[in-house]
Amino acid sequence: MKTRPIALDVNGHRHTLDLPPETPLLYILRNDLGLNGPKFGCGLGECGACAVLIDKRAVRACTISAAAAEGRAIVTLEGLGTADRLHPVQQAFIEEQAAQCGYCLNGMIIATTALLLRDTRPDDAAVRAALSRHLCRCGTHVEILAAVRRAGELMAALPSSTIAEKAS
Repeated sequence: MKTRPIALDVNGHRHTLDLPPETPLLYILRNDLGLNGPKFGCGLGECGACAVLIDKRAVRACTISAAAAEGRAIVTLEGLGTADRLHPVQQAFIEEQAAQCGYCLNGMIIATTALLLRDTRPDDAAVRAALSRHLCRCGTHVEILAAVRRAGELMAALPSSTIAEKAS
């Protein structure tokens, strides 16, 4: 495979790597950049474990190539917040105890963030639609729905400029 320099903007930092353009973004995030938020689940874009934000939209990192992600704003779970300053969605998932095994957690948080960047007060149908293609093995669906509602409340209370900063 031919390689070429690929410039990726991940969590506010530019990384230039020499690699085949068709390399899945997930492999680069985990193997080259050491970011373990996005998980390898199915490798087919079906489970949602590998979700990241690209230009503020939830995207399956296992199905998008490095070349397709080049020059776009990529945010992983690690880029949303820090241990000292959690993103409102991360805060809500903790408050509502919306995690068990952790398989789906990355995708659920990323999909929730993308949804709430568009609408901080989505109805239950919109929430269910946004999360419908994210597989949860433990069945924490009730807690996850409560966390999405709580995150919406937290984000609605923030100034709109702060909300935009939280996803870039």
